[in-house]
Amino acid sequence: MDYNYTDAMKTRLRRIEGQIRGVLRLMDEEKPCKEVVAQLSAIRNASDKAIAHIVAENLQQCILAEQAAGNHDTGKLVKEAVELLVKSR
Repeated sequence: MDYNYTDAMKTRLRRIEGQIRGVLRLMDEEKPCKEVVAQLSAIRNASDKAIAHIVAENLQQCILAEQAAGNHDTGKLVKEAVELLVKSR
């Protein structure tokens, strides 16, 4: 199956990329640990949301493909998606 990574997904990752550059800048400027950790926490949250969005979108695409092929038992796909989310933590 082909995976369709949308522009919105890529935009989320570019935003995270910018946040990482911001953390490196904070470190270069020798900012307090508290500021660096706060920004890293924001990156982690953004990354978690990106993972959830990508998994959800992929699950939807897989379910639609299975249904189009005549298979309406999509429980296995949902289970795999949940396992993927659990592994990402």
